[in-house]
This record gives sequence, structure tokens and C-alpha cells, in this order.
Amino acid sequence: MVIKMIRKNITKNNENLLYIEYVPLAKFVKILISLVFVFSIFMVITISALIPQVMIPLLSISGGLCFFILVVYLNYRGLQITLTRNQIKVKYGIFNHKTILFKKIMSCKTTKATFKKYGGVGIRIGSDGSRAYNTDFGDAVKLTYQNGRQFIFSTRNPQKICNLINELSK
Repeated sequence: MVIKMIRKNITKNNENLLYIEYVPLAKFVKILISLVFVFSIFMVITISALIPQVMIPLLSISGGLCFFILVVYLNYRGLQITLTRNQIKVKYGIFNHKTILFKKIMSCKTTKATFKKYGGVGIRIGSDGSRAYNTDFGDAVKLTYQNGRQFIFSTRNPQKICNLINELSK
């Protein structure tokens, strides 16, 4: 029985917490964001040295862009997965929370969140119409609702999550 494999049950909000996982954003996205910051700083310094009178407007624009990218990064830096005895919660940022009751899930399978299908990381709509919360192009869980819709989310333990969901939804 998969549930017996879990080390301990923790009580939170009167529900048994069976599994919790934090899936951070992929390293390549962090590197890309860092490169944007470095490039922005380099451009401000270079252009300000050549044309000193544009330094203040350029600093404002560059600072605003860097601040916006930082806020977006901090909001979407990782995915929080929580399984209880009757539902799964997937939280991706401040405004994107999914709570799915097991009784609404028809199937749970492991899959890969590929660039070809989703075109990037974040909150995506797949080429097949599925909705995805993905932090990288790796392992994921694919939930199919009773109405046929699909929801995919990144995880480091897709088989463990599917085993738990399939066992608890019986």
C-alpha cells in the first residue's frame, strides 16, 4: 500500500497531509533572467558613457524592466504541490492555485512537459488544449478530469504522486 510508505501524517487544517513538494524553476530560466539583468546593466553603462544626457531616462526604463522581471521571477519561482486524503492542491505563484478533488479525477499518468507541446515554462496551454503549470521540460503528472479536460504539472516524483492519487481515488 503506497500510503504506508509515507513517513508520517501531518495534520494541517484538519486534513491529513500525505505529500508535499516544492518544485523550483529550472536553472536555465534562472540563468536567462540573470543574463537579462547583466545585459541591461551593461547597456545602461555603455550608452550612458557615450551619451551622458540619456542616463537618467535610461536608468528609469532599465530599472523598471529589471524590477518587473524580478517581481515575475519571485512570483513564479516554484510550484507547491500538496496532497491530502481527498484532494491535491497545486500552487504556482500568488494567483494561480488549483484544488482538485480526487472524485473529479478520471486518471493520473506520468508524462513529460516538453517545449514542443507547451512552448515554454510557466502557466501554459498545450497544443492538445491541456493546461500546464510547468517549471521545466521534465517529469510531470497528467491528470484527466471526468469532463475530459487535462491538467499537467511539473514534479520530481510523478510516479509517487500518481500512485497516491490512484490509490486514494478508489
